[in-house]
Formats: sequence, structure tokens, C-alpha cells
Amino acid sequence: MLHFIANGLVIVGIGILISALTPVRRLVRLLPRSRLRFSWYVLTALIIIFIIGYGAYIPAFWGSHENLSDLVVPAVFFLGACFVLLVNILSLETSGNVRRLIAFEQESITDPLTGIYNRRYLERRLADEIARANRYGMPLSVLLTDIDHFKRVNDIYGHQVGDLVLEGMAQLIVNTLRTTDIVARYGGEEIMVIAPSTPVKTAIDLAERLRKVVENATFEVPVELDRDISALGVTVSIGVACFSQQTKDMQDLIQNADKALYRAKSEGRNRVVTGSTTDA
Repeated sequence: MLHFIANGLVIVGIGILISALTPVRRLVRLLPRSRLRFSWYVLTALIIIFIIGYGAYIPAFWGSHENLSDLVVPAVFFLGACFVLLVNILSLETSGNVRRLIAFEQESITDPLTGIYNRRYLERRLADEIARANRYGMPLSVLLTDIDHFKRVNDIYGHQVGDLVLEGMAQLIVNTLRTTDIVARYGGEEIMVIAPSTPVKTAIDLAERLRKVVENATFEVPVELDRDISALGVTVSIGVACFSQQTKDMQDLIQNADKALYRAKSEGRNRVVTGSTTDA
């Protein structure tokens, strides 16, 4: 009787180990090619070795289980297989939960239309950058962009085309600026760029380069929208402001950029205007 119990525990353990390969395989598919993925391949190989070892145990110790103490090893094999399966299942579930949390966090800070950061993240990040600029005496600039005559685009071609232009504009800005710059939708068609460690002169050059790129770009209009145009060109006005000792806080900095943007639009649009000449 003990003989059948011992072999039964080992056989069930083999089945559990085989089952443990399923969550590992699913987890490996979720991982990019990296050292972590290689580590799970190693774990897979170890599980296969365990399965072979369990299988070799049965004929090697066939008929040698006569006392209750002889069940210790088969019981350890069984519990070890359960442990491996449980760890693999928990790893897969944890990975899924982490991915969902990351996706949720990304959604909470991303503008759904343009795919860039939203205003909530913008204000939080700008506050952090201002604190860093204050602490280390580093320059900090912001660029506030606005699509010229955007209301006219919506009125003539419809809001669907307007959304396409706004989405294309956001991606164009992201692709044109530096990886260190933070691009976020401030509101409506206004997009703000936080340029850390950037003095006002550099920010003006950056804004001018962006203005020229937008001026020379066209945004495709899908034929299914049944419009009279296949591509649309727009321009932008950009207000630049730099954080300095005269800047009281985040709202003051944004207000300076907004005033500069208002001047750019009132002076004819499609231009860059700075709200500060301080080279912080």
C-alpha cells in the first residue's frame, strides 16, 4: 500500500510540474528578448530536468517503500511540484496585474486624442521641474503653442478633420523636439512643451525650428471622410517663457508664456514671441 502511495505522489508531482510549464510559456510570450526572458527559459529547463528526475525515481526505488518514513521523499517531491506550480501561477498573475497598473497609470496621464501627456501630468511635472530649477539653479523654459485659425479648420472641414490635425500636430511636435522635452496638451488646441535645462535663447531657437517644421508640413485627410481636400497645412504661434528669479511660481511662468502667445497671435500669427529676455 505504501508503495502505491509513494509512486502516486511522484506521478501526481510529474503531472503538476508539466502543468507548471503552461504559465511559464504564457509569461515568456509577454516578455521582450532580455536577460529576464532568458532566466525564465532556464527555469523551464530546470522544470523539465525535475520531471525527468521524478520519472527516474519511480523505477530506481520501485518496491522500496516499506515504512511511513519512506514516504518523506515522495511527499517532498509532491509538495515541491505544488510549490513550483504556485510560484509560476503567481508570477503570471503578478505580471498581468503590473501590466494593467502600468496601462491604467499611462491612461491617467495621457490625452486620449493626441496620445501625449494631459494637463494633469503637465502641472505635476512642471512643478517638479521648477523645484529642481530652484534647487540647483538650472534654467527652465516652456513653449506654449497654438494652431493658428484652428476654429476655422473645424468650421470649414469639420471636427473630425480638426481632430486629425491636432493629433498630427502633437506627434509632429514630439518627433521634432528633443527626447528630454515634455510635451503635453494644455487645453483645446494649445500644446505646452517643458524644456528642462534650457535657457531662453535656446528655447527660442527650439520654438523657431518647430514653427518652421509645422509651416512646411501637411496633414493627410482620409478619403473616407469625404472632404474636398486630401491634405491640409496649418501654422502655429508659439509663446516662450523662462523661469527666473522674477518668476513667482508655476502659474506665473504659464501666464508669461500665455502672454507671449497672445502677442504672437495679435502680431500676425505664425511667429515666436518670448515673454522674458532673462537668460536664466
